[in-house]
Amino acid sequence: MSRVDRATGPLAEPPAAAASRLGQRRRAAAGIAALVALLAIYPFAFAGALNFGVGVVLFAALATSWDLIGGWAGQLSLGHAAFIGLGAYTFTILTRAQVHIGLAVLAAAAAGVLLAAAWGFITFRLRGAYFALASIAVAEVLRIVANNWTSLTGGPEGLSLQDLPRVLGLDLYDRRVEYYLALALLAAALATSLFIGTSRAGYYLEAIREDQDSSMALGVDPLRMKLFAFCTSAALTVLGGCLYAVYLAFFEPHGVFSLDLSVQLVLMSIVGGMGTVFGPMLGAVVLLSFQEAFRNAFQQSSLLIYGILIVIMVRYAPDGLSGRVQLLYRRLAR
Repeated sequence: MSRVDRATGPLAEPPAAAASRLGQRRRAAAGIAALVALLAIYPFAFAGALNFGVGVVLFAALATSWDLIGGWAGQLSLGHAAFIGLGAYTFTILTRAQVHIGLAVLAAAAAGVLLAAAWGFITFRLRGAYFALASIAVAEVLRIVANNWTSLTGGPEGLSLQDLPRVLGLDLYDRRVEYYLALALLAAALATSLFIGTSRAGYYLEAIREDQDSSMALGVDPLRMKLFAFCTSAALTVLGGCLYAVYLAFFEPHGVFSLDLSVQLVLMSIVGGMGTVFGPMLGAVVLLSFQEAFRNAFQQSSLLIYGILIVIMVRYAPDGLSGRVQLLYRRLAR
């Protein structure tokens, strides 16, 4: 067998496996469409809980975006809050400078992709805990910059976003509008995850995640594929950061660049199931519902509770809740 088949590329997928992935893509696409249609009813059915609904859908989109690099590519990023903070600050600073909202969003996304490309190019040669530590360092550097560049970012006093023009006649401070924007972002994140997971790119990323050295021997370029996943994840996360700024209306460096925020995204993916289309979203629903029910305990010792949840999931459900759901479905089918 040649190292790289020019007709099919490295790690050529057997026809039967390709057909199976195509079937999975169609079924999952139908599931995404049905899910989005169901979630679209939420503002009318639970009008009194819109604030909670926006938070859940937004963090489901952010967790799904994180999973593109953390789940599919196997790179444990503990600094993904860097992209949330970058999106929030870039969008707010530009809109306060009277830049059009559309241009501000595009500029934020471009800044996120550039940061991911530089960050990944430097750190993807590191493996395991070293990459995770490097990701924490990047988020911490951005937090320090935002905290000390007072003339631009407001420093530790933060920034407020209280005066946004209407877009297509829509009030961006209306929770219902924010909900549907978050739902659109979630649909985009799920569609991206589905496309990557059922395409050749996903095939390569899975090979890199399982055994990077073997995938390199078969002709896969780990750096290029991980940069692709990281830049895609960064673009979606920055868009979530822009919406997060509108949702909060006021934020400061410690909040949007915090390790706590990054850990939430990681835990949502772990609880729901890493490297799956719907797992991170399921984890976001479970974790935020749990957090809402025990709000006082989370405020006092959130990292401790996160650690306990990770230990429980690793011990009793290493494949996440989505893995347990699939196992139950197979048993019922039999």
